[in-house]
Amino acid sequence: MANSSNKNIGPGRNARVFELIGGHAALDLVNTLDWRFRETGSEELLGSYSDLLGFVEQAGLISESVARRLLRGVPEGKADRTLAAVRELREAAAHILYAAVNSENPQGASIRQLEDCFKEATGRLQLRWAGSKLVQELPQSPALPELPLWLLSLRTAEFMTSDLIHQLRECGNAECRWLFVDTSKNHTRRWCDMKICGNRMKARRFKAQHGR
Repeated sequence: MANSSNKNIGPGRNARVFELIGGHAALDLVNTLDWRFRETGSEELLGSYSDLLGFVEQAGLISESVARRLLRGVPEGKADRTLAAVRELREAAAHILYAAVNSENPQGASIRQLEDCFKEATGRLQLRWAGSKLVQELPQSPALPELPLWLLSLRTAEFMTSDLIHQLRECGNAECRWLFVDTSKNHTRRWCDMKICGNRMKARRFKAQHGR
């Protein structure tokens, strides 16, 4: 499983580095609860508001300068509430997406949760003239600690209403099951990362076949 590590990049020193293998920010968000299906328990990769800012920056949703201004300017209480709201969004998205990948119908509560997040985010969109046309965008203000939540809400709804959802797959490692968009030629990709889960599962099968 491709766990994240720490390096001196992102909005603060020793920022977490995320393995963005999903092919879309919505899937990478779900994957931030690592080892979701492991019997011994999952691992939370969004442990702090700083982690959250690092994630949205590495996903290309905000710039490093915006991330740093948000980290400096957000009150602790608002940071904690935003982090909790993003985790709730993630779990609603996870329920819907894992249902979709298994051809099941998701619960209405998860859809309503996503809808509420989407409505809040769209209510914050602003119009801006960009050269030859109007574009919709969220204000990139350091006074808006909820910006990561709004960005991820829009991206999650975007994925679920696009044709990309028909290419949704999960890692073949039963403890991992990270989500990704399968863009392989014959749509036969099995692993989140062949170098990690793929090789690990191959080694497990070899050991079982040879009794050692």
